[in-house]
Amino acid sequence: MSAAHSPAGERGTLFLVPVALGDTPWPGFLPTQAQAIAAGLEHFVVENARAARAHLKRLDYPRPLRDTDIRELPADPATAQDAAFDMLLAPALEGRDLGLMSDAGCPAVADPGARLVARAHALGIRVAPLVGPSSILLGLMGSGLNGQSFAFHGYLPVDEAGRDTALRALEDESRKLGRTQIFIETPYRNERMFDALLKTLKPDTRVCVARELNTAEEAIHTRSVREWKKAIRPVLAKRPCLFLLLA
Repeated sequence: MSAAHSPAGERGTLFLVPVALGDTPWPGFLPTQAQAIAAGLEHFVVENARAARAHLKRLDYPRPLRDTDIRELPADPATAQDAAFDMLLAPALEGRDLGLMSDAGCPAVADPGARLVARAHALGIRVAPLVGPSSILLGLMGSGLNGQSFAFHGYLPVDEAGRDTALRALEDESRKLGRTQIFIETPYRNERMFDALLKTLKPDTRVCVARELNTAEEAIHTRSVREWKKAIRPVLAKRPCLFLLLA
């Protein structure tokens, strides 16, 4: 059976297609089977159509992109009605396979695509995640912190007081439960987040900064706050970063 069409009377499959975390060609981040499935799809739901076309070119997508059905998720998936997702899933309801693509990494993880996946389950559409890069797991793997108990918190509050309060709460929970805490920041605020970590956390708390994962510029460093204050400062401005801590 090809990836693009299911037998008559059956619903299609929603494939979750990972994309590069940088400009890496597809053999550097995607198994051959996953690339073949993605290349066989004719219908996609994406965050941003322009970014999706660039990702498809990187995947050696064989069809003309102007003839490919690429639809964008609602601007605010959290408040969108089910009907909006039903329209996006229409190809799968009609028996054709469909791909969901994030702007970076794995769909539906720290990503607005989760609502589409939930609706697919509600409609009885098969969901098939493909293997590919997740900055969250790559950072955890490379951090040396606790991989048996961890939590991802997305973005912390933007305002200084809220951010610092959140960091102290994460540190307290980490100490109590032995849990690695993982979070991200908008690249242009990375430097401020790093400063806040060194200012707010206790000296023995370990902090990992994982920068530009799965790219040629990848750098992963884990040190205690005390050690970070003596180390050469990492270059973080305007670069994708993941932050992890373990108290």
